[in-house]
Amino acid sequence: MSKPKVFEKPAGVKDYMPEAVSKLRHIEYEVLDCMERWGYSQIITPTLEYYDTVGMASSTEDRRLFKLLDRNGTTLVLRSDITAPIARVVSSLLKDEPLPLRLSYHSNVFRAIEAEAGRDAEFFQTGMELVGDASSEADAEVIALAVACLQAAGVHTFKIALGHVGFLNGLLSERLKGREEAQTELKECLLNKDYVGYRDKLKSLNLGSEAQAELEGLLRLRGGEEICRQAQQLTADPVAQEAIEHLCQVWSVLEAYGVSEHVSIDLTMIGDFSYYTGMTFEGYAADLGFPVCSGGRYDNLLGQFGRPAPATGFALKTNRIMEVVSKGPAALPQCTLIAYTAVNRTHALRSAMDMRASGGQPVETRLVRDSESWSVEELASGAYRVQGKLYRQVIEFL
Repeated sequence: MSKPKVFEKPAGVKDYMPEAVSKLRHIEYEVLDCMERWGYSQIITPTLEYYDTVGMASSTEDRRLFKLLDRNGTTLVLRSDITAPIARVVSSLLKDEPLPLRLSYHSNVFRAIEAEAGRDAEFFQTGMELVGDASSEADAEVIALAVACLQAAGVHTFKIALGHVGFLNGLLSERLKGREEAQTELKECLLNKDYVGYRDKLKSLNLGSEAQAELEGLLRLRGGEEICRQAQQLTADPVAQEAIEHLCQVWSVLEAYGVSEHVSIDLTMIGDFSYYTGMTFEGYAADLGFPVCSGGRYDNLLGQFGRPAPATGFALKTNRIMEVVSKGPAALPQCTLIAYTAVNRTHALRSAMDMRASGGQPVETRLVRDSESWSVEELASGAYRVQGKLYRQVIEFL
């Protein structure tokens, strides 16, 4: 294997230039501020975790984990999500705190396989976890907060698809009793949104015409509250019926929040982590094929760390949100430039210090030498250009 060139980076990671960092931090700040107003407190967990605890509990496939050994030969992992580390903290450092707990976070996560598909191996998530409440009210709060956070981040046109793991499990168990492999293959098709493959697989199972029609009809169960009523007629399985009743309750609470217009029920939703046990959802922004947020209920995860408790939450995919926000009109510069000559240095620099102390806009200073040509060009946008760089305003001490 050849030695990397001095400017090369590993596949799937990137450098963020100042403008991108500014956008990323702005999204992070606005979303965390939104979560704080809903009562969520921020937590930070380590980048490194033990493979035998958090690594295995995360339900991320082994081939998607970055693994390394410490000096004692113990296998560590770079965190592949934040939910499992928070479950560890809730069960240990916060074990005496009364439930429910409302926690928020912003962190980078690592998944090795993403680089193979041309996606990021390292990316950023901003999310929350509501631990200790199994109710439909809690699930609805999570979805309503996801709506509020997307809006706070600057995503104005989006739709959240809401499903329930129990409905799909119950329906397939009823119609394909004893055929676990076929159930798994159909779920895999739905997870990958391979609806052609789903139909082809159904045909290969040699089901009766009625059963095949019902399972194909699953693909049409998308819409508003009426989908719950239609789904209740599709199966008598008690697990599926309980799931639909739960979604009906969640929908009612979303209507009370006034956010149901942003949500559609999609009963093909299955969630991309095996620890999901109930409601799952994904948020899609206009003109972007990938979800910008995802979440769901995971009532069994905390039990793996010795403190069984129901939990629900979501994560915003901050990198993808940045792509959406970047498609909008460019933001005007926020920095003020103070230009000065040597004779006015003291007055200019003290003015800059006063402006910074007042908590206003960022301030740069620049010495204009006698031999330097100096010009300020005002743009129609209301910004000023100095030697190719844009400023909110220019103050001269010349």
